[in-house]
Amino acid sequence: MRCASSTLAFALVLIVTAHKTHAQNSPQDFLNAHNAARAKVGVGPMSWDNTVAAYAQNYAKQLAGNCQLVHSTGPYGENLFWGSASTFTGVDAVNSWVSESQYYDYNSNTCAAGKVCGHYTQVVWRNSVQLGCARVVCNSGGVIISCNYNPRGNYVGQKPY
Repeated sequence: MRCASSTLAFALVLIVTAHKTHAQNSPQDFLNAHNAARAKVGVGPMSWDNTVAAYAQNYAKQLAGNCQLVHSTGPYGENLFWGSASTFTGVDAVNSWVSESQYYDYNSNTCAAGKVCGHYTQVVWRNSVQLGCARVVCNSGGVIISCNYNPRGNYVGQKPY
């Protein structure tokens, strides 16, 4: 009976994990995570754009072969995330980018010395109002998550909000 209980518990963990992973990769999940960060600084919400999402999906698929973070230099703003395990979700990626807010100083419009905050400023860029994201499992088993923003943000000398 002990083995059956262990097997059942393991199966439940798998089901909950699978549900969590799927539930945090939908367009609405990406939007909710972005819009929560934007609301904290008084920036209006973004909307999902299927054209921007198709661009993100196409480019993320191109990166899946070697699973390296190389920006597309395309027509949109872009944030990329890499995780070594396929369990990383879109919400994990957005939370990672938003965590850079601790390094951003609004008054000087700069990042703390030696720190990165450009992913965060793109998330909250007031003029970026359309969002499209994609999540692709790499050949290596890791994951690439790409979010693209229309219009792009992070213009030198301009504050995000």
